[in-house]
Amino acid sequence: MPKIFPFLHGCYYTLTSVWPLLHLDSFLNVTGGKTDIWLVRTVSIALLPYGLLSFYIAFSKRKSPIVALTCALCCFGLALVDAFYYMAGVIKWVYLIDAAIQMIFLLYWINYMFNYIHKTDKRIT
Repeated sequence: MPKIFPFLHGCYYTLTSVWPLLHLDSFLNVTGGKTDIWLVRTVSIALLPYGLLSFYIAFSKRKSPIVALTCALCCFGLALVDAFYYMAGVIKWVYLIDAAIQMIFLLYWINYMFNYIHKTDKRIT
Protein backbone atom coordinates (compact mmCIF):
# COMPACT_ATOMS: atom_id res chain seq x y z
CA MET A 1 0.00 0.00 0.00
CA PRO A 2 1.48 3.39 -0.96
CA LYS A 3 2.07 6.13 1.56
CA ILE A 4 -0.78 8.53 0.80
CA PHE A 5 0.92 11.96 0.86
CA PRO A 6 3.89 11.03 -1.33
CA PHE A 7 1.48 9.24 -3.65
CA LEU A 8 -0.76 12.33 -3.89
CA HIS A 9 2.30 14.52 -4.38
CA GLY A 10 3.49 12.29 -7.20
CA CYS A 11 0.05 12.38 -8.82
CA TYR A 12 -0.19 16.17 -8.47
CA TYR A 13 3.22 16.84 -10.00
CA THR A 14 2.77 14.27 -12.75
CA LEU A 15 -0.69 15.51 -13.73
CA THR A 16 0.20 19.20 -13.60
CA SER A 17 3.41 18.54 -15.52
CA VAL A 18 1.83 16.47 -18.26
CA TRP A 19 -1.25 18.68 -18.65
CA PRO A 20 0.37 21.57 -20.59
CA LEU A 21 2.29 19.06 -22.71
CA LEU A 22 -0.88 17.24 -23.73
CA HIS A 23 -3.38 20.10 -23.97
CA LEU A 24 -1.80 23.54 -23.79
CA ASP A 25 -5.01 25.44 -24.60
CA SER A 26 -6.92 24.18 -21.54
CA PHE A 27 -3.86 24.77 -19.34
CA LEU A 28 -3.66 28.38 -20.54
CA ASN A 29 -7.42 28.86 -20.06
CA VAL A 30 -7.07 27.95 -16.37
CA THR A 31 -3.69 29.50 -15.55
CA GLY A 32 -3.76 32.52 -17.83
CA GLY A 33 -1.95 33.49 -20.99
CA LYS A 34 1.77 33.05 -21.29
CA THR A 35 4.22 34.75 -23.62
CA ASP A 36 6.94 32.08 -23.44
CA ILE A 37 5.36 28.71 -24.25
CA TRP A 38 8.80 27.10 -24.39
CA LEU A 39 9.20 27.98 -20.69
CA VAL A 40 5.85 26.37 -19.80
CA ARG A 41 7.02 23.17 -21.48
CA THR A 42 10.47 23.37 -19.90
CA VAL A 43 9.05 23.74 -16.38
CA SER A 44 6.63 20.89 -17.07
CA ILE A 45 9.44 18.56 -18.06
CA ALA A 46 11.65 19.78 -15.19
CA LEU A 47 8.95 18.96 -12.60
CA LEU A 48 8.35 15.39 -13.78
CA PRO A 49 11.34 13.93 -11.87
CA TYR A 50 9.96 15.35 -8.61
CA GLY A 51 6.73 13.48 -9.23
CA LEU A 52 8.71 10.30 -9.83
CA LEU A 53 10.72 10.85 -6.63
CA SER A 54 7.46 11.22 -4.71
CA PHE A 55 6.19 7.97 -6.20
CA TYR A 56 9.47 6.31 -5.18
CA ILE A 57 8.86 7.28 -1.54
CA ALA A 58 5.19 6.29 -1.80
CA PHE A 59 5.95 2.74 -2.89
CA SER A 60 9.36 2.11 -1.30
CA LYS A 61 9.89 0.51 2.08
CA ARG A 62 13.13 2.45 2.46
CA LYS A 63 13.28 5.87 4.07
CA SER A 64 15.09 8.47 2.01
CA PRO A 65 15.70 11.80 3.73
CA ILE A 66 17.58 13.19 0.72
CA VAL A 67 14.57 12.57 -1.54
CA ALA A 68 12.33 14.15 1.10
CA LEU A 69 14.64 17.18 1.30
CA THR A 70 14.65 17.48 -2.49
CA CYS A 71 10.85 17.37 -2.62
CA ALA A 72 10.55 19.83 0.27
CA LEU A 73 12.85 22.33 -1.43
CA CYS A 74 10.88 22.02 -4.66
CA CYS A 75 7.61 22.67 -2.80
CA PHE A 76 9.09 25.66 -1.01
CA GLY A 77 10.49 27.14 -4.21
CA LEU A 78 7.27 26.73 -6.16
CA ALA A 79 5.15 28.18 -3.34
CA LEU A 80 7.50 31.15 -3.08
CA VAL A 81 7.37 31.79 -6.84
CA ASP A 82 3.57 31.42 -6.87
CA ALA A 83 3.10 33.92 -4.03
CA PHE A 84 5.70 36.42 -5.26
CA TYR A 85 4.46 36.62 -8.83
CA TYR A 86 0.80 36.69 -7.78
CA MET A 87 1.54 39.64 -5.47
CA ALA A 88 3.43 41.34 -8.31
CA GLY A 89 0.34 40.98 -10.52
CA VAL A 90 2.06 38.74 -13.03
CA ILE A 91 0.04 35.52 -12.58
CA LYS A 92 -3.59 34.64 -11.84
CA TRP A 93 -5.11 33.85 -8.44
CA VAL A 94 -5.23 30.14 -9.32
CA TYR A 95 -1.52 30.04 -8.49
CA LEU A 96 -2.38 30.85 -4.86
CA ILE A 97 -4.21 27.53 -4.77
CA ASP A 98 -1.06 25.88 -6.05
CA ALA A 99 0.98 27.70 -3.38
CA ALA A 100 -1.34 26.38 -0.66
CA ILE A 101 -1.05 22.84 -2.03
CA GLN A 102 2.73 23.19 -2.17
CA MET A 103 2.78 24.30 1.48
CA ILE A 104 0.73 21.25 2.54
CA PHE A 105 3.18 18.96 0.78
CA LEU A 106 6.10 20.94 2.25
CA LEU A 107 4.77 20.35 5.77
CA TYR A 108 4.51 16.64 5.04
CA TRP A 109 8.12 16.43 3.81
CA ILE A 110 9.40 18.39 6.81
CA ASN A 111 7.52 16.01 9.11
CA TYR A 112 8.91 13.04 7.18
CA MET A 113 12.48 14.29 7.67
CA PHE A 114 12.01 15.03 11.39
CA ASN A 115 10.52 11.57 11.94
CA TYR A 116 13.48 10.02 10.14
CA ILE A 117 15.96 11.99 12.25
CA HIS A 118 14.08 11.18 15.46
CA LYS A 119 14.05 7.44 14.70
CA THR A 120 17.72 7.51 13.71
CA ASP A 121 18.62 9.30 16.97
CA LYS A 122 16.77 6.64 18.99
CA ARG A 123 18.77 3.85 17.33
CA ILE A 124 22.07 5.59 18.07
CA THR A 125 21.42 6.17 21.79
